[in-house]
Amino acid sequence: MTFLVLIFLLSFLQAESAKISSSSPIFGPRQVTGLVGGSVTVKCFYPRTSVNRHDRKYLCKESARQCATIVSSTGYTGPDFTGRVNITDFPEQGIFTMQISKLELKDISFYKCGIGLNDRGLSFKVKLDVSKGPDVPEEAELYYIELGGSVSINCMFGAQYASERKYFCRMGKTGCVTVIDTYGNVDPAYKGRVLLSPQEIPGAFTIYMTQLRKEDSGLYLCGAGSYGERGETKEVDMHVYQETAASQGRHTINGVVGGSVSVECHYNPRMNYTLKYWCKWRQNGCAEIINNLGVMTSAYEGRIVMHDNSKNGTFTITMNQLTTDDAGYYWCMTGGDVEKKSAKQLKIIDGQPGLSGKKEINAVIGTPVILSCSYPCKYYSYQKYWCKWKNTGCNPLVSYEQNHTVSCDEENRTFYLTFVQVQQADQGWYWCGVNHSGRYGETMAVFLRVNGVLRNEGYEDATFSNEDPANIDPQKRDQGSGGSASVSSQEHETKVILSVLLPIAAVCLLLATVFIVVKFRLLKRSDLVSVGSYRTNISMSEFENSRGLGANDNKGMKDAQETHLGGVDEFVTTPDNAEGAEEPSVVKRGSKEDVDRAYTTFLLQANKLAQGNA
Repeated sequence: MTFLVLIFLLSFLQAESAKISSSSPIFGPRQVTGLVGGSVTVKCFYPRTSVNRHDRKYLCKESARQCATIVSSTGYTGPDFTGRVNITDFPEQGIFTMQISKLELKDISFYKCGIGLNDRGLSFKVKLDVSKGPDVPEEAELYYIELGGSVSINCMFGAQYASERKYFCRMGKTGCVTVIDTYGNVDPAYKGRVLLSPQEIPGAFTIYMTQLRKEDSGLYLCGAGSYGERGETKEVDMHVYQETAASQGRHTINGVVGGSVSVECHYNPRMNYTLKYWCKWRQNGCAEIINNLGVMTSAYEGRIVMHDNSKNGTFTITMNQLTTDDAGYYWCMTGGDVEKKSAKQLKIIDGQPGLSGKKEINAVIGTPVILSCSYPCKYYSYQKYWCKWKNTGCNPLVSYEQNHTVSCDEENRTFYLTFVQVQQADQGWYWCGVNHSGRYGETMAVFLRVNGVLRNEGYEDATFSNEDPANIDPQKRDQGSGGSASVSSQEHETKVILSVLLPIAAVCLLLATVFIVVKFRLLKRSDLVSVGSYRTNISMSEFENSRGLGANDNKGMKDAQETHLGGVDEFVTTPDNAEGAEEPSVVKRGSKEDVDRAYTTFLLQANKLAQGNA
């Protein structure tokens, strides 16, 4: 009976000791095993605070009365271990190791590795076992992770397990509870915080855990096959400690449909990582969305950017145009396996975006266009910006740069981006955003579509429209790019025809005008021949009377025949007897000369009449 009570008390003390050790920031192996005459190494971890780095480290052997020091960083070595034990401290890594050689069976006992004074400082209990051999059991692999940090665990098994189920489970009182496996099973307590990623080597895989909590400390197994039935396993001992109050930022982010979110990810700026990326967690992996090299999933074009700040060890992910499908878990990742990786949960809640404006604008080449972005009162004191999106980032546009201007109407709380003459190269995504104290805030994306062809100078009759695409006639909207190309081609052909015909028409019009002017002048000159229009205002009847009174001096000639040829007056006479008469020469006179002669004849006739009456 007394023996049973003693066993019970011993078990109770061991359980309490283990409980105290698990709550201590000092962490080491629960058990180490060596062969008689061989050696073992005890590795202990501690928080890398300034006090811990410079404090005394030790390893002591427990007994009923005390824990006797066998070695310490001050240079002391116990009598029974002289020449076969040493201690090494790595303060930058927060690790100190003790190596014991020439093992004997009497070395079997419980030990403590600690900082400070024996039994008063921080310590962790370790059991040393010495075996006669020939085999030594494999020890658990130790992982010492800061609270809120992450861990990468490599599990490698032979190629014979390439097609077997891979799993990671946590040891408990009733067995090993699955955390995640290749069949898609995930423990709800680890959802969004754990990944199982296959390696290129057959039978090998990696476990990633992030956003670690105190309660995650414990013993785990990674294995291939089925636990307790077949396959192979590897023991993992994990300890989560709290070193500093450094925050990894919020782990839950809220967004609204059509709105945006910004997430800040942290990494060690002293490590020169060539790869940093953002991925969406799934039960069978983490789908990469964007990285710092400019590689991005096409479904997120115009919706996401990464801003990397290597000086303070952060990169910021900004996503906009959110939908309900965007809800889920996202991971901040780097190329280093030992680097911190953090998980963020995005929730889509009810609400309206803070920034508003038209999300798509159509314009024609060469026309002015304005992009507007309205903001609420809460962003009044924030810095506002417009930027043109690229897969490598979104750099703010500067006012009066090249073809555009950036302006703000504070009274109407609207921020503008104005293009004087939009060009084809201006087509793309533009972001309106706010920035406060160096941190990226809400954003809104606008797509500017530029249509048409360059127009000939002098015929700028094209128009542009900022009409919402939802209000466009469905038949026009459904024509697509082919219809637009056809219309543009027809417009181009029409303009080419007009550019040829209009100059020809102008020349013809000019020639017609010259012809009319010349004709008018000739008609005016020919009208002077008419006596009725001459200065004396003589009527044609009086002219005929003078002919009948003998005013015709050309005897033997019949009446003159007046003919107009080409605008010039010619008087052609015909002899009475055409057979015996000589052919008279045709006398040509100018119009003014004929009129003068007619006027002289009239005066002579009038004088004779006056004398006869006298």
